Amino acid sequence: MTAPKTIEHLIKTVTLYAPHADLDMLKLAYDFAANAHRGQTRKSGEPYIIHPLAAAQILADMRIDPTIVTATLLHDVPEDTLVTIDDIEKNFGSEIANLVRGITKLGKLKYRGVERYIENLRKMFVAMAEDVRVMLIKFADRIHNLQTLHSLPPQKQYRIALESLEIYAPIAGRLGMAEMKGQLEDLAFQYVYPKEYQRAKKIMEEKLFGKEPYLRHMERGAERELLASGISVISILGRNKRLYSFFQKLIRKDNDVAKIYDLFAIRILVPTIADCYASLGILHKLWKPMRGRIKDYISQPKPNHYQSLHTTIFDDQGEVIEFQIRTPEMHEEAEYGVAAHWHYDERGSRLPMREVRWVKELAEIQKEMLTKLSDLEELKVDFLQTRIFVFTPKGDVIDLPEDATPVDFAYHIHSDIGDKCTGARVNDKLVSLETPLKNGDIVEIIVDKNRKGPNEDWLNFVKTQTAKYHIRSSQKSNLPRWIQSVLHRKKEAK
Repeated sequence: MTAPKTIEHLIKTVTLYAPHADLDMLKLAYDFAANAHRGQTRKSGEPYIIHPLAAAQILADMRIDPTIVTATLLHDVPEDTLVTIDDIEKNFGSEIANLVRGITKLGKLKYRGVERYIENLRKMFVAMAEDVRVMLIKFADRIHNLQTLHSLPPQKQYRIALESLEIYAPIAGRLGMAEMKGQLEDLAFQYVYPKEYQRAKKIMEEKLFGKEPYLRHMERGAERELLASGISVISILGRNKRLYSFFQKLIRKDNDVAKIYDLFAIRILVPTIADCYASLGILHKLWKPMRGRIKDYISQPKPNHYQSLHTTIFDDQGEVIEFQIRTPEMHEEAEYGVAAHWHYDERGSRLPMREVRWVKELAEIQKEMLTKLSDLEELKVDFLQTRIFVFTPKGDVIDLPEDATPVDFAYHIHSDIGDKCTGARVNDKLVSLETPLKNGDIVEIIVDKNRKGPNEDWLNFVKTQTAKYHIRSSQKSNLPRWIQSVLHRKKEAK
């Protein structure tokens, strides 16, 4: 059931998790926005104020800092009304005004000409680096737009949904925000791939039909055993795989549903890391684990710092089910990623502010790579594609796009290693340099110090912009000087 879109409901939601919040400010922001948007309607015919109110409710349901929720109520005011940022600052202070300014700077990003879109994406990365909270508002804004997409003409539905699936959802993923990524994907899925959506939905419903009692039985059995072993179970809850995630996995598994083992999973939260490992042992004593399906993301976190223990077991009837074991802190990071820093816990207090490495990371991306990009497809591959993580022989985690090769890996380590690589060992086996790497591979690069530079044929298979950039740079530096001079003059003339 959809939550009622009223300011009273929003205030009630915020009061439940942040009782000491400035609720008067929240109500004032609503009245201010409602007055500014008076007379405006959405394509659905609803009063416009419903949109910022719904976006604010999305963040409140995630227990996000009330300051961000308040700014969300005001996020469209400078863009769509005569009210200015200065007016917002006079009434609500500099922090809220700066958040609204960040959203206004982004403007309305649209797929209208690649060059302009790349420029808008640069603005988005700059806004993220300046204050990543802006993206929380942008994601909530987009989620509500997707929820009401049925009011728009089909062509517009497709454009907005495609942009959400190819740009917004992957950025949410890079920020570790699984909850928002999942919502964006599932809402956009039906508009971008309607036939595939219906098929995936039908398969999912058939596979899950009547499984609810079984899940509850497994939850109770696991909880009983853990408590009997002296482990405090904070929560234990079954959940179904998200639909778009299921569809993607179906493609990777050649449409063989029998190979998808995490269609539904049981998530266990326990107090400490030691309890996580102890719980894993107890589950394996209770049920037989499936070989090759035990994943330790605690000792080896994913590139976006996701941590959890995963195991797939066979129950007494031969049914297969996945368990995920983590601490509450790991769960916060896994579900909310960067937003975890502005998330309120069950006790009604904000989580301690850790070093926001995302800001530095995004600033680096902005500085190093976006300035070199002129192609939307390259941006999707380098930053927004599904990521894999592979390891150096020393155990360092390297984050690469899906289907990256040993050459991409080599250039990620250092340009010299890329230029001089002659071969690679993956999991102790010699492989060719164009071999696509897989999640969890251990990669060792073989170099020849006497090698003069990269092979231009590598451009046919490398995936990352870094690798392409260095290979092309090397090609140019090997050209005769007079040609280099001509190219330089042409560049200067532009």
